[in-house]
Amino acid sequence: MTNTTPPTYGAGGSTSPSSYAPARQHLQTEGCVVIPDILTPAEADHITARLWAAKETSENRGDLTYLQHLDPNPSNVRVFYLLELDEVFRDLIAHPIAVDMVKSVLGEDFLISNFTANIARPGSKSMALHSDQSIVVPDPWKQVWAINCMFCLDDIYKENGATMYIPGSNQWTSRADIPENAPELLIPFEAKKGSMICMDARVWHTSGANVTKNVDRPLLFGYYTKPFLRQQVNWTAKLPQEIKDELSDDMFKWLGLGPTANTGRTGDLRYMHVQYPNGKKAEESKLDSEGGARL
Repeated sequence: MTNTTPPTYGAGGSTSPSSYAPARQHLQTEGCVVIPDILTPAEADHITARLWAAKETSENRGDLTYLQHLDPNPSNVRVFYLLELDEVFRDLIAHPIAVDMVKSVLGEDFLISNFTANIARPGSKSMALHSDQSIVVPDPWKQVWAINCMFCLDDIYKENGATMYIPGSNQWTSRADIPENAPELLIPFEAKKGSMICMDARVWHTSGANVTKNVDRPLLFGYYTKPFLRQQVNWTAKLPQEIKDELSDDMFKWLGLGPTANTGRTGDLRYMHVQYPNGKKAEESKLDSEGGARL
C-alpha cells in the first residue's frame, strides 16, 4: 500500500488565509487534508471537559448516546445537538480556518447541517463503510455537496480508533466503483491533538476500532453542506430563542434561521419589473446577501 495519511499543512495556528493555500488545494484535489494547531492543547482539554458535560446533559434529558443501528457496541459514545448544549461548540463550528476550508470547496453559500461528537472508547468497533454524500444523495456523485471538519481533541492514531478512509475514493461516482476489496484499502487519519481533519463528503470511510486498554478517542464532526441539502438538524426548532438572539449574523445565516432559509442567494429574486424593464433583461445588481431579515 503506497498511500498514506494526507500531508499535514498549516502555519502554527495562523489565521491568515494565504497560509493555508496548500491545504485548500489538497482538499480540493484529494478530498481530504490534515491541518495542525487549530486548537492549543489547553483549548482542546477545555473543550473535552465541556464535551463530557454535554454527554451527561444529553443522557439526563433522555437523548441517546449509543445508536445500535450505527455502532456495534456502546463503546462508541455519540453526542448530538452540540450547538444547543454549550457555547464553546458554537464558537468552534465557526472557527475561521474551518470556514475558510468549507468555502474553498462549497463556495460562499453553505449551511451548518450538524455538529456532533463520536468518542471511541476502548473496545469500540467500526461502523459501516460509507460516504456521507452517498447516504443522502443518489449517484452519480460528480460534485462535492458537503464537507466534514473533524476537530481532534487528543492525539488520533490507528490503535485508538482513528477514522479509516480510502485514498482516492472522492473520485468514485457510483457504488459500482467500490472495489470488492475496499476494506483492504482503508488507512487511518492520524493527527496530533488540536488538529483539524477536513474531508469532502464523497470520501469513503468508517470509524476505526479502538484496541487500546484505556485511551479514549474524542472527535468532533462539523458537517457543512450546500444550501439546497436538507439539514440533519432543524435548528429553527431545536435552538432556544435566547441562543438564537445571541448568534452572529453569519451564524444565523449558516444555520438557516432566516425567513427565507436557504433561498436567499440561489438566484435572481428581484421583482419581475426590475428583472425585465421594457421586456428586456436588466443588468443584474447585487442580490440580498442576507436572504431576508431576522424574525
